[in-house]
Amino acid sequence: MDFQILKSNLTNPTLLFFVLGVLAVIIKSDLEIPASSSKFISLYLLFSIGFKGGQELAHSGFTTEIIYSLLFGLAIASIIPLYTFFILKRKMSISDAGAVAAAYGSVSAVTFIAAVSFLEAQKIIFGGHMVAVMAMMESPAIIMGVILLMKYDAGNRGEGKLTETIKHSFTNGSVLMILGSLIIGIIADTKQAEGIKPFTTDIFKGFLAIFLLEMGMVTANRFSAFKKYGWFASAFAIIIPMINGCIVAAVSGMVTHDVGNRFIFAVLAASASYIAVPAAMRLAAPKADPGLYIPMALGITFPFNITVGMPLYMLIAANT
Repeated sequence: MDFQILKSNLTNPTLLFFVLGVLAVIIKSDLEIPASSSKFISLYLLFSIGFKGGQELAHSGFTTEIIYSLLFGLAIASIIPLYTFFILKRKMSISDAGAVAAAYGSVSAVTFIAAVSFLEAQKIIFGGHMVAVMAMMESPAIIMGVILLMKYDAGNRGEGKLTETIKHSFTNGSVLMILGSLIIGIIADTKQAEGIKPFTTDIFKGFLAIFLLEMGMVTANRFSAFKKYGWFASAFAIIIPMINGCIVAAVSGMVTHDVGNRFIFAVLAASASYIAVPAAMRLAAPKADPGLYIPMALGITFPFNITVGMPLYMLIAANT
């Protein structure tokens, strides 16, 4: 592994603010980010990523590579929950296995944002269409998780549950914001878009640092509830995302030769949703324990990806 990249990532201010958030909880500080401010910042980050991606996509146009990339993303989001479900149900209840599988098949918008920051630090570009790929990968995993729950758990075979969950997965605030911003970025006049560039670009990393500060506090607060699930959940939350990321980093060369795009694919495959999936699972799997799948995704997988995972996926993408 390129330890210079790892060192650069570990000393990234945004990651250090995440660590500060964890430390604040450990020492029982009264540091707090108001809920309304946190929600605004998360919406801003999604808006900024979506809008910039739409602008880049408008300039590059739709190509065969973009179509293949979208299909590849959909395939990843469908296959991961399918195979992980059968691993998980050996140790977990069907409801918990379905919810965790959906979380790991879906993607983390915050991890995607951190990956964008990582690429910018390395001065590596990526295609704007990868924002659309990320947005489209949210729903297939949720749908696959619900189908598995309905098949293997009699308590989750309620009529209309699948259609309600599918609708919710597409109208979820984070999905709607990034898709809407992407579309607006595509159709917006380039000269007019320049007028909001200071808002969409210049202050982005500052808001990301504050957001990850809060993510650190949330992680530390929820991690204690996770410990009761033992080594299996911890091992799964590291090993499976790493395997997914490494495999996708290697095979994504069949879809695109762009290192930045291949790295993004790997990060998306390795990430786990802790926003869209929990919201959907409240409807689809009320028996599933959020104290399991949220801390797995946020408390273990997310820190692993932004410290060790990203340099590893970059190394594979750049050398295969």
